[in-house]
Amino acid sequence: MDANEFRRHGHELVDWIAEYLDGGVRGHAVRARVAPGEVRSQLPPEPPARGEPFSRVMADFERVLLPGVTHWQHPRFFAYFPANNSYPSVLGELLSAGLGVQGMLWETGPAATELEEVVMGWLRRMLGLPAEFQGVIQDTASTAALAALLCARERATHGRFNTEGAAAPQADRLVVYVSPETHSSIEKGARIAGFGRERVRKVPVGAAYALDPVALEATVAADLAAGLVPACCVGTCGTTGSTALDPLRAIGETCRRHGMWFHVDAALAGAAAILSEKRHILDGVELADSFVFNPHKWMFTNFDCSAFFVRDPDFLVKVLSINPEYLRTAHDGGVSNFRDWHVQLGRRFRALKLWFVIRTFGVEGIRARLREHLAWAQEFRSWVEADPDWELLAPVPLNLICFRWAPLSADPRALDALNERLLRAVNDGGQLYLSHTRLGGDYALRLCVGQTTQTRDDVAAAWRILGETARAIARPA
Repeated sequence: MDANEFRRHGHELVDWIAEYLDGGVRGHAVRARVAPGEVRSQLPPEPPARGEPFSRVMADFERVLLPGVTHWQHPRFFAYFPANNSYPSVLGELLSAGLGVQGMLWETGPAATELEEVVMGWLRRMLGLPAEFQGVIQDTASTAALAALLCARERATHGRFNTEGAAAPQADRLVVYVSPETHSSIEKGARIAGFGRERVRKVPVGAAYALDPVALEATVAADLAAGLVPACCVGTCGTTGSTALDPLRAIGETCRRHGMWFHVDAALAGAAAILSEKRHILDGVELADSFVFNPHKWMFTNFDCSAFFVRDPDFLVKVLSINPEYLRTAHDGGVSNFRDWHVQLGRRFRALKLWFVIRTFGVEGIRARLREHLAWAQEFRSWVEADPDWELLAPVPLNLICFRWAPLSADPRALDALNERLLRAVNDGGQLYLSHTRLGGDYALRLCVGQTTQTRDDVAAAWRILGETARAIARPA
């Protein structure tokens, strides 16, 4: 492909994306309807010996791959926390791809490094985070959590685990504290970091599914009495199951008393703190050692883009830095080499799309969109609460509603199976895509408002389709 072909096909592709996002996506079933192996069976097992025209590649994309796409940008995608995009974000990603920057060092990407420092400073101020926090863009909150856990491990072993491994003092006695609602990436990170699954304590939650700080103190006390070493506690601002809000201040005070690393996971909910009326969800974050939220979830920046902040970046660098001769440059002093701020060496120019989004939307534009989503979620909650055949299963502090169909005539023991059947029917219908979880042992439907192009009509349609599907299931054969 030469430059002229690239221009022609590039314009065609941008037109395709624009038409897709500007309503074309509504013509597709939200969730892919293919069977396992169906896409693969239509693709040749051997690569082509000679190059093919781009038009033929795109034709096969539409014929073979597009039917196998689950449309995360569909306005009726309510299933998981969103992985949103937007026009400025897509353009920023395109420009980043064209530049092809590998910004592992300041010297290999001065603009990438310094723009990242600026936009992370913008985010810190937008969220009202402490002034001493400094940030870096990670790929996902899972990777950020791993970095936090590695820091916790090193602090608890006085910096000796990296050099001595499992032989380091206290290395076999470290404990991590979470709640049963904490994201699964924390347990995975604890395994990778060498804590071990059995040393991840799941502290009980209260009625609203938030971590119980009294139970945390009791669990820590019991571990200390057993000769174990409390190393880290993860507080979640907006759990995946129900967007429960852990009491960050109380958790942070416990961490301070016992010298634990305090990591705050606000992967989705952190965006809400851009709103002054929701800033309270981060009360106590000033006690944290690290904090993460994902602009690629609810801030209209396409995947992947995770904002990770630490109180002591020098300690983070000390934990993660390895400095072979071939990575040393004359500019190492006084600059940020972001390869030392996370696990991976290579890094894309992610700050560019985030910069495009913030500048194009403006802070007030982002706030306006978030307020709409929050209002529509509360309206959906009110519809559930007002209907005797439906039941709310958790508080709705933000944009996720956890509920179930509970008709008065149904056997309570059959509600799980009934809601499983309802979810399957709704998702198979193609007009909506929802997901589920379990709360207090009950099967719960999850509906998350927050897709970039969603409207109130889409939220109202979800309620209507759920009701119609439930009535069809209840109708005698």
